[in-house]
Amino acid sequence: MSQSRIAHRYAEALMTAAAEGKILDTVMKDVLAVRSLIAASQEFRLLLHSPVIKREKKGVILKELFSEKITPLMLNFLLLLAEKGRENALSEIVEEYFKLNDERLGIVNVHLTSAAGLTQNQSDVLVEYFENSTSKKIQIHADVDKKLIGGFMARVGDTVFDGSVRRQLEVLRHRMVEQGAVV
Repeated sequence: MSQSRIAHRYAEALMTAAAEGKILDTVMKDVLAVRSLIAASQEFRLLLHSPVIKREKKGVILKELFSEKITPLMLNFLLLLAEKGRENALSEIVEEYFKLNDERLGIVNVHLTSAAGLTQNQSDVLVEYFENSTSKKIQIHADVDKKLIGGFMARVGDTVFDGSVRRQLEVLRHRMVEQGAVV
């Protein structure tokens, strides 16, 4: 089974358990704490991926790290991952959990890359456009890429909207080549 399918199944199981326990918000805070530790600590990432450290030892370490900081549900989930040898998928499981939570809340993530930073007005216009297009709440994640020259590219799921000057120049060049113009 692929790592992404494994991550999806475990994230879905965690969300189901949190929903049944009516502690979705609390578990979200726990998942954020785990994500922060993964991002901040190379030692923690090495622990998760180490084939040398036995599963039992990983479980003991996870218990020591988290027993006072997260809910029993989340701690048991982490211990289950260690027991099943799936702790190396924790990072992917966490990211998949965020995706599932966004789906549950009706949020669509738009990854926007522009040639320059967006003003608040430009951001508001894009949010309104994408909310009208998708009929869902939009959350924009913006990056700057000077290679675009001007304009922006937006990715909504598998769909890419390319309004960059670079793309327009490529289209113009292609048309000129088709018409036999020298480029």
